[in-house]
Amino acid sequence: MKVLMLFPPQWTPVSPHFALASLSSQLKNAGYDTCVLDLNIDFYNEILNKKNILDAAKKAILQQDDVLKRISVYHKPEADFSDYPFNIQNLLVKYSQVKDFILKNSDKIISIADFAENAISAIKDKQVFYKPEILVKSMSIIDEALNILSLPYYPSKFSLDSYSNPLFKFDYETIKYYVFDRDTNMFIDYFKSKLHYIKEIGAKYVGISINSSSQIIPGLTLANMLKNELDAHINIGGNFFGRVVDALVGKQEFFELFCDTMLVEEGELPVVELAEYIDGKLQIDEVSNLIYIKNGSVSVNNKKTPLKLNEMASISLDGYDFDKYFTPEIILPYQTSRGCYWGKCSFCDQGFGQNYNVKEPQKVVNDFKEIKQKYGIDKFEFIDESVAPVYLKELSEILEKEKVKVNYFIDARLETAFNSEIFSLAAKNGLKMILWGLESGSRKIMKLINKGIDIDRRLEILKNSADAGIWNFAFIFFGFPAETKEDAYMTIELLVKNKKIIHSYGRSVFTMGKHTLLREKPSEYGITKVYPAAEEFMPSYVFESSGMSKQELSDILKLCTNTCMMAYKNPLWMYLRYREYLFLYLTKFSPDYISNYQLKL
Repeated sequence: MKVLMLFPPQWTPVSPHFALASLSSQLKNAGYDTCVLDLNIDFYNEILNKKNILDAAKKAILQQDDVLKRISVYHKPEADFSDYPFNIQNLLVKYSQVKDFILKNSDKIISIADFAENAISAIKDKQVFYKPEILVKSMSIIDEALNILSLPYYPSKFSLDSYSNPLFKFDYETIKYYVFDRDTNMFIDYFKSKLHYIKEIGAKYVGISINSSSQIIPGLTLANMLKNELDAHINIGGNFFGRVVDALVGKQEFFELFCDTMLVEEGELPVVELAEYIDGKLQIDEVSNLIYIKNGSVSVNNKKTPLKLNEMASISLDGYDFDKYFTPEIILPYQTSRGCYWGKCSFCDQGFGQNYNVKEPQKVVNDFKEIKQKYGIDKFEFIDESVAPVYLKELSEILEKEKVKVNYFIDARLETAFNSEIFSLAAKNGLKMILWGLESGSRKIMKLINKGIDIDRRLEILKNSADAGIWNFAFIFFGFPAETKEDAYMTIELLVKNKKIIHSYGRSVFTMGKHTLLREKPSEYGITKVYPAAEEFMPSYVFESSGMSKQELSDILKLCTNTCMMAYKNPLWMYLRYREYLFLYLTKFSPDYISNYQLKL
């Protein structure tokens, strides 16, 4: 029996996705003929050419008269935007935005189309990529090209790192609307062009991985098309829908339209069980973590103890076309642990649906050697929630002992067990960057989020890391329910005063995930009201709090950007945009070079 695993748009196209490679490897190890298609990277490569860009601009311009006619049927001078039908709301936004874009950018469309393919070539070129001005300019050209390609489908917009629509809501009816709406769905024709090839594979089990909100519309568009066109079992997996299982239980039509079954949470064992069911070797109720229609209603099977990382098959990347990815060298996502060994931060639900376990360091090194030999890949991104100090030390010792030359970066907590010895050993054996959960400069906020670290030792740890030649990237966030402007100022001040050891940062805004610890006792964290979810597939809650207002939060975000831009002196790392690109630069240049480089744009 053949199995086909599909990864739909939209996902930043810089590396193969870990989950699909891991799942397909388990299926291959179980004896199933398994093919993987990364339709996300294929989509980017296929659409970004001169003809498509010019055709998209022409199509958007020609659409305007028809759009205006369709709007005029409903036009009422006294009407508010919300008074119009939903399809007309989309057309109103489309007409306005396309008109504005053409007025401001018509003179650039041809030049963007002319340079788009060269821009992609530059990003993939091992020599040109490491010339900062050319790289940054190339990324900008691709941004503009993707904006033009989106024009016929406004207000839906596609970029290297997002697929968005200002009118999108996480409710079932809105999702269904955008899946079937040709005015806004840019993926329908693309997927149709792939149907013949997908049919030729002859798979009886087709898995589609939907991991983020940016993949909902394209992923379900693909699922519906394949459910109608293939004589195969269509399964949806991935991280996103596993977070909203309760909403799926009442949605029988979802399964009628999009899939036969859905797998949630850790999938390495269930994908093999599902293959065995389709192959006639198991009953459907024996497949763990499975959701499906049974006796006219949605049924959810029991969970089983998932496979440990040590028990999983080695990663197979056979069939991947590495030349398609938007990097000069592949950075392979790799997992040394699953879940979080701390797991008590009140604001975090990243580890939801995962059971903590760790892969033996020796197995990791063995994998590195095998991957390097088979595929020529020697650069890795650890996608663990956090790598513990003792684990990093042991891994580094084995890499040194066995003389395995790799480069990698990790996420870690600011644990006092990290010391100069560990950092020096790790840096010597390939560690280039650590992504730290710095979170906040406020002692009050750090206590509320229950980070479980010694806040007075954080800077010491960062200095020791920097002294070893490791790049420190700090995750921070604003908008925690009890956070005041004064608390937020402390975070900005922490960055600015310590820029020599906090080399770069990534900023986010707090959202109250449905599976965070603070949802259990919201009042203890400054939350005054939690609203029932109006959008059933929304993975977070809307709330009111004693902290900053929306306007104050907006002002803080602008202040952080402007203050840090000045303090870090218009830094190169900010223009590199993706941490994978920053990591690649760190494999070629020193941290000082990147910190001090002044772009000449």
